[in-house]
Amino acid sequence: MSVTFLNPGKSDEIYWVTAANSMTAAAGSLGIKLEVLYAERDHLKPLEFARQIAARPAATRPDYVVLTNDYGMGPEVVRILDAASIKTFFAYSGITKPSERDIVGHPRQIHKHWLGSLEPMAEEAGYVTAGKLIERGRAEKWMAADGKLHLLAIAGDRSTTTSYKRTEGMRRAVAEAKDVVLDQVVYGEWSRVKAQEQSVWLYQRYPQTRLVWTGSDLMAFGAMESWRARGGKPGYDASFSAINTSSEALAAVESGSLTALSGGHFIAGAFSLVMLYDYHHGKDFIKEGLELERSMFILFTPEEARRFEGMFGDMNFSRVDFKKFSKVLNPAVKKYNFSFRQLLENK
Repeated sequence: MSVTFLNPGKSDEIYWVTAANSMTAAAGSLGIKLEVLYAERDHLKPLEFARQIAARPAATRPDYVVLTNDYGMGPEVVRILDAASIKTFFAYSGITKPSERDIVGHPRQIHKHWLGSLEPMAEEAGYVTAGKLIERGRAEKWMAADGKLHLLAIAGDRSTTTSYKRTEGMRRAVAEAKDVVLDQVVYGEWSRVKAQEQSVWLYQRYPQTRLVWTGSDLMAFGAMESWRARGGKPGYDASFSAINTSSEALAAVESGSLTALSGGHFIAGAFSLVMLYDYHHGKDFIKEGLELERSMFILFTPEEARRFEGMFGDMNFSRVDFKKFSKVLNPAVKKYNFSFRQLLENK
């Protein structure tokens, strides 16, 4: 059984390297031949990869291609691969926009070889991290002159489903909190440098703000750097949140400079391989749904951050037995459990 993963990230980008490493571990556990192709954040690269894969001799094509829908490239990639009778599966981000749905429909309809998708509940990550920030702001009594807490948000990008949902989760937490004002949302494009530059003028424009929500760890670090540059101390006179599980982010949770960190969703690709393994061996996931969105994130405590570092700090997930999640290999498994916590607790 062979799978190619069209990785949208850079080959030195910690999140996407971690995602690929966990998939490599799952592939090794399940006896899958895995190929990882990095798009290096070039949104046209997946189309190029798809054409190259479709042009390969039939005997050398992968059985399955796992892809993301970053920058809305998914529908065209699926179309190219479907024409070559190559099965596809979305992991991390799937089809959500009506305009995309009009093109591809639903799995196994217009494109018979598009099998389905598995997405982490990205909205959940945005919601819980914002909630933790607000909780801290209330405890510290960081209200401005108007009696309300003020929050700034540095989101990822305007087009990726994951980014949109994380930001919507943050907005939901703010809407539920009647004592919080969302001053402004900017888009840092997942960049530490850009978030650092943006936050400099954001702090000048909104001097009353003490809560800074970000859509990723790198953007949080950029915002924290500019806070320090103006004499502030992250975690003490302002609170910052992030999403992802880089060593730097986990260390920041342990030190207290980062108030809220949600992560674990990088495992979506590995669990996608479990689903495809079962499908390949005659156990279709259709009964659970073709487009699954499941809870995978956890909100890290300092103790959980230390445990993660101890278990997976080297980004090696080979100690995880992914075979135990398979329905084919474990008939007692009636429903997939995609929670990251079970890996952290080593159950």
